Amino acid sequence: MARRSLIEHFANLRDPRINRTKKHRLDDILIITLCAMLCGATTFEEIEEFADCRKEWFQSFLALPNGIPSHDTIYRVFCALDASVFAQCFGAWMADLSETVGLKHVAIDGKSLRGTSSNTFTGCVHLVSAWATEQGLILGQESVIEKSNEITAIPILLQTLHLKGVLITIDAVGCQKEIVEQIQEQGGDYLICVKGNQPKLSDAVQKVFSDAIDCDFEGVDYTQASRINDGHGRHEERYVTVITNPQGLPEEWTGLTTVVQVNRERMVQGKNTTTTHYYMSSLKGTAQQLGDLIRRHWAIENELHWMLDVSFGEDVNRTQDRNASANLGVVRRTVVSLMKQNPMKGTKKRKTMRAASNTGYLKELLQGNTRVVAE
Repeated sequence: MARRSLIEHFANLRDPRINRTKKHRLDDILIITLCAMLCGATTFEEIEEFADCRKEWFQSFLALPNGIPSHDTIYRVFCALDASVFAQCFGAWMADLSETVGLKHVAIDGKSLRGTSSNTFTGCVHLVSAWATEQGLILGQESVIEKSNEITAIPILLQTLHLKGVLITIDAVGCQKEIVEQIQEQGGDYLICVKGNQPKLSDAVQKVFSDAIDCDFEGVDYTQASRINDGHGRHEERYVTVITNPQGLPEEWTGLTTVVQVNRERMVQGKNTTTTHYYMSSLKGTAQQLGDLIRRHWAIENELHWMLDVSFGEDVNRTQDRNASANLGVVRRTVVSLMKQNPMKGTKKRKTMRAASNTGYLKELLQGNTRVVAE
């Protein structure tokens, strides 16, 4: 099946402006913003400046009935766009892009925009993202509503995703019976951290392992794996134990077939720390497999959140309007995805510099494995 272009994916995005104020096309504004941010723009003023410098190039494939839109116009549009629908459109485009490789593992995690203010549990705009760890693609985003937390955003985000055959990993905030049930109903599997926010479950999981140790794992269906890493002045040892079909767990957790214990010992600059974490899963896998998936979950921190702060300055961005902040966040995450899809070796900074100076390379970034506009 032929993939749809970026513009086709946005066909259902309602333009919030009334007709008499539409001096600039919505699709023009969106593509200008995406191109500008691929080339290093981080503010609405910089987006306008970039578009002015590349006006002739944009005129070669955009309508631009009234020239380049001002930064105020772009800002007002981003304030007015429905953040959930906007994220779904970009997520659908990214999912379309990913179909050739197939999704297997999606990590869900939240990130606060520290430069903003909002009445959420973190005191600022907080975005929950779905990240395809193997492909490096953003699949969706949901902002935490006022006076709430991630627990309310995760189910809404899951509803936008096609989960059949996909493993979802979430930290302890997602350890909720309703979330687990939703993942299963949508055809997916889960691997979720278990902590004190579910004391009955946490105590039962820990007892499974303590009982297994007491009987020296006799009659227990289990596997174990270990990993030792050295580098950059750090020594780390990880020991993973997986027990399949454990006994004595609360029955209300849909599909729960496996529990995981991860023991980690870390030595950094002469300081030793030891931690133990527990997980539950509907997936029957070995200690090696599930241990690797748990490590891979944090790719959303290392490959997405870190880049958003270091390369895009997301935490210091002062866009205060809630909708504008969330919508700009979607574009940033899409830019990270497109950068990762491009085969050119080098840092994000190198790719950004090349895109800013070479429209041919910018078009290559935009296309990925799909089209920006119909040929």
